[in-house]
Amino acid sequence: MKKVINDPATVVADALRGMALAHADLLDVQYDPAVVVRADAPVPRKVAVISGGGSGHEPLHGGFVGRGMLDAACPGAVFTSPTPDQVAAAVARTDGGAGALLIVKNYTGDVLNFETAAELAAADGVDVRTVVIDDDVAVKDSLYTAGRRGVGGTVLLEKVVGAAAERGVDLDGCEALARRVVGRVRSMGLALTACTVPHAGEPSFTLGDDEMELGIGIHGEPGRRRVPVGPADELVPALLEPVLEDLPFTAGDRVLLFTNSMGGTPLIELYLAHGIAERLLAERGIVVERRLVGPYVTSLEMQGVSLTLLKLDDELLELWDAPVRTPALRWGL
Repeated sequence: MKKVINDPATVVADALRGMALAHADLLDVQYDPAVVVRADAPVPRKVAVISGGGSGHEPLHGGFVGRGMLDAACPGAVFTSPTPDQVAAAVARTDGGAGALLIVKNYTGDVLNFETAAELAAADGVDVRTVVIDDDVAVKDSLYTAGRRGVGGTVLLEKVVGAAAERGVDLDGCEALARRVVGRVRSMGLALTACTVPHAGEPSFTLGDDEMELGIGIHGEPGRRRVPVGPADELVPALLEPVLEDLPFTAGDRVLLFTNSMGGTPLIELYLAHGIAERLLAERGIVVERRLVGPYVTSLEMQGVSLTLLKLDDELLELWDAPVRTPALRWGL
């Protein structure tokens, strides 16, 4: 195992210390329990938008804390759900009197722990709502989930709902908007290599030099099938077709196309894949109105790509374009 770390047992805390120094103008980090909050929290009379999950997917979620997006993020151990006390602390730190919306990726531990925290916060008089995202079309059930996994669509959900909350939309409105986004976003990914979790010290699975895993999860969960590696003109349609068929997306739809690196795929390959996806969508009469390209939902150093499509309307487009200032997404401010 070759990694720029010290002790695998302290890698998350060590990374959080560096993050706090790098983004002191945007974030405040507490360590026991570990919570990343926006520097001006709590914002009076604003719905607090909170998410979290296992570390190792950076910049998800802490990199999206800031104005126009998340009020707090709860970083668990690598690929491990945050604990209920972390989520409860995030609610307490960000409660501005308008309630809190918890955005939860559909992994069993995340769902259970966020639900427990919501119950604790409710006992303290805070109105808390929970929305679960399950945008991965690759599999119905997996090692970590009952039902579909939450993957790339999480970033788009956090941005859109965060923008609405920043504008003063109330908790009912933020919850309804979040559920609408969940119903309109779909994703699928592939892996060319496995990643190595620091405390494990070895790759999470094994692929031959000529193999790839189609439909991979962000924790190294198995996908739909293991297939031979081919050219990008074969790989991109293998991801895009299941996404298009699932909602489905049809001619005339306006979409946001998110082309994501799983951590180890360089931008030269990512842009190449994105260009192919845009061409295929244009051939179907699907209009790409907005784009996001880069490593935003990663799986440590895994080489791989995921594609996410969000069906847009005027409101979602306006909220996507709204100003945001976080470590990982910044525009309009």
